[in-house]
Amino acid sequence: MVFEGSSAALSHTGKVRSNNQDSGYAGSNLFVVADGMGGHAGGDVASSIAIAQLTDLDRPFDSPAAAERALGEAITDTAATLIDTVAVRPELAGMGTTVSALAMVDDYAVIAHIGDSRVYLYRDGALTQITTDHTFVQRLVDSGRITPEEARYHPRRSVLMRVLGDMSPNPEIDTFVMPTQPGDRWLLCSDGLCGVVPDTQTAKALGADLAPARTADALLKMALDAGAPDNVTIVLVDVGGQHPLFSGTATVVGSASNPEGIDVPAARSSRTSWLHPARQAANEPSHFEPAPEFLEELIEEDRRRSRRRQLAWIAGFVIVLAMIGVALFGAYQWTQTRFFVGADDDTVVIYRGIQQNIGPISLSTPYEDTGILLADLQSFDRTTVERTISARSLADARAIVDRIESRAEVPSG
Repeated sequence: MVFEGSSAALSHTGKVRSNNQDSGYAGSNLFVVADGMGGHAGGDVASSIAIAQLTDLDRPFDSPAAAERALGEAITDTAATLIDTVAVRPELAGMGTTVSALAMVDDYAVIAHIGDSRVYLYRDGALTQITTDHTFVQRLVDSGRITPEEARYHPRRSVLMRVLGDMSPNPEIDTFVMPTQPGDRWLLCSDGLCGVVPDTQTAKALGADLAPARTADALLKMALDAGAPDNVTIVLVDVGGQHPLFSGTATVVGSASNPEGIDVPAARSSRTSWLHPARQAANEPSHFEPAPEFLEELIEEDRRRSRRRQLAWIAGFVIVLAMIGVALFGAYQWTQTRFFVGADDDTVVIYRGIQQNIGPISLSTPYEDTGILLADLQSFDRTTVERTISARSLADARAIVDRIESRAEVPSG
């Protein structure tokens, strides 16, 4: 079962953004991460509303199927609440949130998901991503157009294709049921963690056999060490077997922990000066759900990026080949400044180059046939010439030949 104290939740603003638009919840049977978007305050409101709508589901269910239906309906109702909120507070138009929720029912995990926050399962030393990101780049990965590694650094990696917001009263939500077992660790997180910390490092932290709170702290430190350009929210729960409800106090983190303190843009001054510039990069939405007509533009942009990437790769390959060619040519030119004394079939020859070959390519050529017969040389000189004698220069090579010739046997008349 999931015992009291076997779960943890934390949320951090990160190192770039000026406010925390994430929210998280760790209760008795329910665990949720919501990553808000929509300007300075809209994301705060959206994720807080999502948590508030779902906390009523932190209770026992008769069956996993009943919990699955309840999660789907509650998230759909949240979309209606967001629409109603914008009708009252039009300055929040365009706000939205991701939702990744996990409900424990007996020995099953019931999951509901929309957006790009993630649910992971760590089991038997292996980390598995359970949810699928509802993003533009995930569609590119699914279609085989880019690799998962390329998706991590794609400039459109935060473009959401599905989100819970004020745009549609009927969001498309993924819901499913999975069996869970003792020893499982379930991790729910916003992309402030999974977008900057590789899964290999996450798995290492989850496998360190630390308590959930200490493990969450370790994961947060990894995100901060990686720069933490976005809010970071982590909810972690350990499973000890079949799961009855336990009594305990729920943990609420992020903007949902202080919903009364949320700012709205209308209440803030828009005046800036060169002495106090607006923190646009920190306050702008971290996600964007494109209109249908914008999707084709995004796809065409990706095609252009792919073509540019291919051209850059080809150009780089040609440059590398050219550099290798220049290096080989320079090396060959250097060999042609060297000389050595060797043997032809029957005479002593001065060669230009070095006494080595590259495969079938010889790095030396005959430069001067001295006309001195090998048969006329003393036995030692003949063996030495056949093994070749290195020379510092052409003059040195000729001096070596003169010494050999002076010791040559003079044929009898």
